Amino acid sequence: MTSREPLIPKHGGYRKLKSFQVAQLVYDVTVRFCDRYIDRRSRTHDQMVQAARSGVQNIAEGSQASATSKKTELKLTQVARASLEELKLDYEDFLRQRGVAQWKREHPLRQELIDRRCQTADEVAAWVVQAARRSVERGEGSEMSTKSTLSTQSTNPAALYPEFSANAALALLSVACVLLDRQVARLAADFEIAGGFTERLYRVRTNNRRNQP
Repeated sequence: MTSREPLIPKHGGYRKLKSFQVAQLVYDVTVRFCDRYIDRRSRTHDQMVQAARSGVQNIAEGSQASATSKKTELKLTQVARASLEELKLDYEDFLRQRGVAQWKREHPLRQELIDRRCQTADEVAAWVVQAARRSVERGEGSEMSTKSTLSTQSTNPAALYPEFSANAALALLSVACVLLDRQVARLAADFEIAGGFTERLYRVRTNNRRNQP
């Protein structure tokens, strides 16, 4: 006897998705970053926090909606990806407007943070402090600092915290966006092959009729 295809497939389970876990970490990091470095009265503060939250919430909502609408799951996952792209631009603007560099893909600190696989915002913050101290001890400072700020940064690691924090968030965002791109591609492929709830309903009804005595 063959097993019958359930009408409502397994859904939810978003907490196990790596994309959700990284997006949630980005949200926690962003809340802390904005409270510390962005004026709470500014529109940018609210927009960054909301964009980070949207990334998390839409992944969760899409996963839950997959029970009856694969189309909705795909749409909401794309919304999550778009929200994180918006957040990336805000962090890039923060760095550019302060005259400091965005770490390139091959930057050793960027890869070091990704390899560390931090689970909480506290772990990311601790890494930022350690990395800034090491940079000061090595006399590296900021990649685009002016002479006036470089002398300060050479003796004060805290002067590097905003730059390193923004770049750390961008590194985590790049991971989240890659994961979501893969997730969207997989969802699109699955939808193309198996269809959505309407097609599933048809298959279940057809199989039930065939199995009736």
